[in-house]
Amino acid sequence: MGQIIVGIDIGTSKVCTVIGQVNRDNQVEILGRGMEPCNGVKKGVIIDIESTANAIKNSVERAESMANVRVGSAYVNIMGTHVSIISKRSGINVANENREISAKDVEKVIYAAKDVEIPEDRQIIDIIPRQYIIDGYDEIIDPVGMVGLRLEVDTDVVAGKITSVQNIVKSMEKAGLKIDGLVVEAMASGEILLTVEEKEMGVILIDVGGGITDISVFQNKKLVFYDSLPIGGDHITSDISIGLKIPYAEAEKIKRQYELALTSLIKNDQEFSVNEINDNRKKTVRVSEVVEIIEARVYEIFSLCHDLLNKSNIVGNYGAGVVLSGGGISYVDGSTQLANEVFEIPARVAACKTSVVSKPEYATAAGIIKYVSSNSKGSSHGSEIKIQKQKTVKSESGFFKKLSKIFSDFF
Repeated sequence: MGQIIVGIDIGTSKVCTVIGQVNRDNQVEILGRGMEPCNGVKKGVIIDIESTANAIKNSVERAESMANVRVGSAYVNIMGTHVSIISKRSGINVANENREISAKDVEKVIYAAKDVEIPEDRQIIDIIPRQYIIDGYDEIIDPVGMVGLRLEVDTDVVAGKITSVQNIVKSMEKAGLKIDGLVVEAMASGEILLTVEEKEMGVILIDVGGGITDISVFQNKKLVFYDSLPIGGDHITSDISIGLKIPYAEAEKIKRQYELALTSLIKNDQEFSVNEINDNRKKTVRVSEVVEIIEARVYEIFSLCHDLLNKSNIVGNYGAGVVLSGGGISYVDGSTQLANEVFEIPARVAACKTSVVSKPEYATAAGIIKYVSSNSKGSSHGSEIKIQKQKTVKSESGFFKKLSKIFSDFF
């Protein structure tokens, strides 16, 4: 049984917390989960630390109550608008007399990858090894115990905006929590929403949240593109509110009630009553009026994603098609047909690869747990947890804790 890991997803409209562990079958077992609305984030940017901290605290408390534990630290997501990923190859000469590669050699070669040029407004928050090379032989997953003269590693160096990282840290600290590490949201989502085969074949993952849409592309098992658009499910609700001249809360209720993005899927174009925004009067609208608005905005979101990929010159085959996720769009029937129309490749709605977390809102937080476990290379990586009245269980995390020590000056 793996150690307990806490994943926190700070989104534009909500904060989700998942407490869990990865079992022997490499599946996430959820011990507790909690969700809290958040008004402190706009378009993926924390604008109110106090409000964000309260949402984090309440979300964690809900998860704690379910899991019957106390949380002292957690891993947190960081969105695409705040990160850049730089490919880097570094290498060292193996110093041991018998030329056997040790775990310390692996740590040294990964550490050497931090010597990379990054923009002044960014700091390194993670270094992800992709493959090791020994004396020119590549595609090595774990070099420990192998023999060679020269050890190299291909890594993805993740650099985050300094202000964004600091605001995440401050929000967590204000909520009374320490940060175990920052995890790129696309990598966390990809762990739990995509299969290894899909990442190998090539896949576009579009994660539509409340106020932001993340677009990521995986090819040959590697994240090759990651960016965000400041548009999401909240904009669909806003369009309904403006288009029908009704209160925002009622527009959200109607969107959830009908959950359609194609007028061709309407079975009964019935009339229903809504409250006008400026008066206490009611008026009558048709289902088709609502669905037409949803369809236009969903089509626009996909078109903007398509344009962003074209401008970025991302080429290659997407054999696994388009995968849609996120609470902003996963509920809406017809979204896959629209994605297929825009991208001209098959599309599907992601299914969370854990039976316990069925809601798409929890996918990123659960994915953080899976990602941390998968990338710990067997070292300790648990969060700080108190189980009932027992002593605190705090593990000295391997790769992630070492990184936090390396870059402690930034915190």
